[in-house]
Amino acid sequence: MRPPVIESIKIENYRVLQNVEIKKLKPFTALLGPNGSGKSTLFDVFAFMETCFTLGVRNAWDGRGGLRQLRSRNTSGPVAIQISYREDPRERLLTYRLEITEEKGRPVVSREWLRWTVSPAQGRPRHILDFQNGAGYVVDQETGKTQQEALDGPDRLAVNALGQFKSHPRVAALRRFISGWYLSYLSVAEERQSPVAGPQEKLSKSGDNISNVLQFLKENHPERLEAVINALKDTVPALERIDYDTSPDGRLVLFIKDAPFDDSVLASNASDGTLKLLSYLTLLYDPAPAPFIGIEEPENHLYPTVLPGLADQCRQASERSQVLVTTHSHDFVNSCKPDEVIALYRGGDGYTRVVRPHTMPLVTDMLENGALLGTLWQEGYFDDLPAPKTPVAEVESVSR
Repeated sequence: MRPPVIESIKIENYRVLQNVEIKKLKPFTALLGPNGSGKSTLFDVFAFMETCFTLGVRNAWDGRGGLRQLRSRNTSGPVAIQISYREDPRERLLTYRLEITEEKGRPVVSREWLRWTVSPAQGRPRHILDFQNGAGYVVDQETGKTQQEALDGPDRLAVNALGQFKSHPRVAALRRFISGWYLSYLSVAEERQSPVAGPQEKLSKSGDNISNVLQFLKENHPERLEAVINALKDTVPALERIDYDTSPDGRLVLFIKDAPFDDSVLASNASDGTLKLLSYLTLLYDPAPAPFIGIEEPENHLYPTVLPGLADQCRQASERSQVLVTTHSHDFVNSCKPDEVIALYRGGDGYTRVVRPHTMPLVTDMLENGALLGTLWQEGYFDDLPAPKTPVAEVESVSR
């Protein structure tokens, strides 16, 4: 069974995302837009949620400057994030909403609820959990009874507290789901380091333990390691082998062998692109992948011809995880399907607006006539406010 899939997200008062709702999210989504459009902010919304669930609301809130830095300018009310998802495609839709404000410089979870849809005959969606300022109720799913509960502070998440009990399986599932998200901030500089030896199951957000994860795969899932290397070879034809060794001081050292040379070289001497791509593939081929994977601007350090293949790898990985990628690369977008792409732009009010290219008649007509999706975005055809910058015939000519 695949992990839950987020079908829609609604964000209110989160920096430039003053009132943004994205529906019909796909298992694989490419998020694009010009600088300052809100791509990185939307990516950070997922990172904010994951931090709230793993390190606490206070950590996520203070780390982003609190209400002064988080709340959209010239607005009032709480910062709110709402996701709708299904634990399985055949299951009922679940919706979780988190609202946070601030009192005396400290974050307060002013409202938090979880509900699921029911059949039209049963009336409105039913709340499984509903809390305000640290107090509220939860429905015991074994007995169907409503229980009043109070948390030990208004900055606590009810889902985190109550999700540890078997009597609340939906709450527990939501807690596991969001706590397991992976938002990558891979750093080539940290990937070049030689960490202390020893297998590690999960790739860190910076990628500094890539050698340890490859060791884990070699010892426990050799077929996955082979798949990573084969995928890398398809992209970097000169690559022959990846291996590791232990230095005298107990550190793990990664080696990369290129054909036709006899000797391997230290990974620290490999190209930035090879190391970055190796990390992405290791993440995407994880035997027990994160339920949600976020990758920000993978085109950095990668040669443009590599990006279509990486897009295909992301789509394949989306059969086991939901994958969100932010990008500026038209080469990456050229390998995406129209309904997999979401474009963000700043409106006249300064806030982000959402454009779905697969709903734009001009774009769909041009795609049917041979134009490429990434080229149309690059030429400005996704921005539905100004007129296109380039005549249709010229774009089609460039695309071909």
